[in-house]
Amino acid sequence: MDHRSTRITVAASLVFAVVLFTGSAQDTAHESGPSGYHLLNSIPVGGTEGWDYVTMDSGARRLYIGRDDHIDVVDVDSGTVVGKVTGLSDTHGMALAPDLGRGFTSDGNANTSTVVDLKTLKKIGTVKTGKDPDSFVYDDVTKRVFIMNSVSNDATAINAADGTVVGTVALDGQPEFVVADGKGKIFVNITDKNQILEFDGKTLEVLHRWSLAPGEGPSGLSIDRRNRRLFSVCDNQKLVVMDADTGKVIATPAVGAGTDASLFDPDTRNAFASAGGSATLTVIHEDSPDQFRVVDNVPTQSGARTMALDTKTHNILLVTARHGHGATHAQVLPNTFVVLVVGK
Repeated sequence: MDHRSTRITVAASLVFAVVLFTGSAQDTAHESGPSGYHLLNSIPVGGTEGWDYVTMDSGARRLYIGRDDHIDVVDVDSGTVVGKVTGLSDTHGMALAPDLGRGFTSDGNANTSTVVDLKTLKKIGTVKTGKDPDSFVYDDVTKRVFIMNSVSNDATAINAADGTVVGTVALDGQPEFVVADGKGKIFVNITDKNQILEFDGKTLEVLHRWSLAPGEGPSGLSIDRRNRRLFSVCDNQKLVVMDADTGKVIATPAVGAGTDASLFDPDTRNAFASAGGSATLTVIHEDSPDQFRVVDNVPTQSGARTMALDTKTHNILLVTARHGHGATHAQVLPNTFVVLVVGK
C-alpha cells in the first residue's frame, strides 16, 4: 500500500503537529467509549523501519508485521517479540496458511514471495510474482495464496502446498486489499478505478466489477461471510458496505481521516476502520444485513492505520510509531514502534 502512504503521512503529520505527542499509548490507557472498546495496552516492538500489513494467527497467538527488510513476529499474550523473518526486500507483510504451516511474504522490490516455515520462521522457497507485490490473501477452499501486484495490475495465484504458480489474473487496475469469501471467490479493491473486482479462485476468471461510488480511493477491505457484505474503507472518509452477490451499495457510514484498513468480527457483528490521520478506530455495528450504524470512534494513536483481528479475544491489534518533524512513515523514531491492543 506504499502508493497511498504519502496521503496517509500528510494526514498523520497534521495530528502529530497538533498533539505534539505529549503522551503516548505506552503511557496510558483510554477510558471506554459507547462501544466499550478502548486501548487496553501496548506492546513495544522497536526498530526504526516502516511498516505495512499486519496478520494475526489467533490459534498460534502470533502477530506478523511487515517491516521493510524483515517481518517481526510478536506473541500477543506475552507481549514480546519472539522472532523475525529476515532477508526480505521491501516486504509488505505475510499471508498465512496455518493449516499447511506456511507463510507467503510479498516482497515489493524483489517481485517475489518468500515461502516461510511458520514453526522455524526460515525461508523454504521463493516464488516469482508480478511487479511490486503488495497485498495478499490465503483461500483455504482452493488452498491458494493470491498476491496482488500493484505495478503490473494483476494477481499471482500460488499453490500453497508446493509453492508453484498456477496462474495470473489480469485486474485492469491497481489492487489494494483483498479478501476471500470462504466459497472460493476472491474480492479485491481496485483503488485507481474506485471498484471492487471479484474473481474465481479456482478458474481465475474475473466475474464482476462493481462501482464503489460514492466511495473514492478504496484501500482496506473485509467481509461478513455469513451475510455476504463487503466493507471497503475509502480516502474520502467513507466505509462502503456492498452486497457481495449483487454489487449493490448498502450503506456508507463515515470514518476517520487516513483510513487504511478494514475488519469485520463475525461474533460481535462489528466492522472496524483504522484511521491513522485522525488517530481513531471507528466501530460500526451491523444491526441487520441492511442496517449499519457508527457506535464509536475510539482514540488510538496517530499513524495507526493498519490492523488485525484476534478472533480468540476479539481484540483489535494496530501498529504505529512516533516520527520526527516532517518525516515520512518510513522514518521512525527509535524505540517508539508499538502494537496497540484495543478491546473491551
